[in-house]
Amino acid sequence: MLQLVLAASTFTVAAAVYAVIGLRWWRRARLRRTVLGLVAGLDLEPYHAAALSFEESEAAAAELLLGGYLDIDAEGAARLTEEGRDPGRPPPAHPLPAALLDAVRRYDPEPVSIGRVVRYDTEYLTWHWAYAREREASLPHVPRIPRTPTHDRGWLLDCCGCVAVVLLLSFWCVAGVLLVLAPPHGLREWVASAVAAAGLAALGLAEGADRAVRARTACEDPLGDHARRRSHPALAALDEQRRLDVRRSADDDRRWRGVVSADDEPDDDEPTDEDDDWWDAYHYRAADEDDEGETDRSDGKPRG
Repeated sequence: MLQLVLAASTFTVAAAVYAVIGLRWWRRARLRRTVLGLVAGLDLEPYHAAALSFEESEAAAAELLLGGYLDIDAEGAARLTEEGRDPGRPPPAHPLPAALLDAVRRYDPEPVSIGRVVRYDTEYLTWHWAYAREREASLPHVPRIPRTPTHDRGWLLDCCGCVAVVLLLSFWCVAGVLLVLAPPHGLREWVASAVAAAGLAALGLAEGADRAVRARTACEDPLGDHARRRSHPALAALDEQRRLDVRRSADDDRRWRGVVSADDEPDDDEPTDEDDDWWDAYHYRAADEDDEGETDRSDGKPRG
């Protein structure tokens, strides 16, 4: 008789738990389909889409490279070409590569990396922030993208969830102990015990099933995912080697600095070449003293 009660109770509790998980799956999947449908209908400007994947500077450099304004070697050094130095040639139509071209011209005639311009050129950074604000302001017509529900649901629901988890764990422990301590007799009780054991196993796997539902219905950055599915036309037009050169130049901000300005002067706390020379001279002097000491000891004379 106890086995029948355990079988009915475990089956009921497991069905209730998986019903909640299934309801969550249905709700999150429907919301995910809605979000992906909204994002798929967006017609983003190429540089806006590149900005969502943090590749707008690489795309601008690629457009300048294709237009013959500058050249980027295998070490990531960007140099202006003769056409890029020509003040009479019109700049690119889009303002982002035009601003990058102006920034590279400020470092001419020395080579500079794209990463150096993007991270440390004040005029370019000021213009880039203004462009980002203008870009965001140009999207008021886009429908508001709903967010996937998160764990921040309020203290009342969190407390109810904790109480439910405690009750489920208590039920699982009590039912497991009773199932082990009460041996079944007869075919009907053996079947009931098997059903109860299956219900307890299903309850034990419920947490993993809930995590799988959350992972498969996650939609954290749909706009960024949509933008990363397609590359900027200028980057796509480059061959693999030139695309690698552009990315190497964008990642480097130390090696190629162009014409050194006042902002590029080393800080007082940073080690300079004079400090290195002093350190090397100190070691050379110490090495000479050690050699002299060894010579004195080999002659049998006291050192000093």
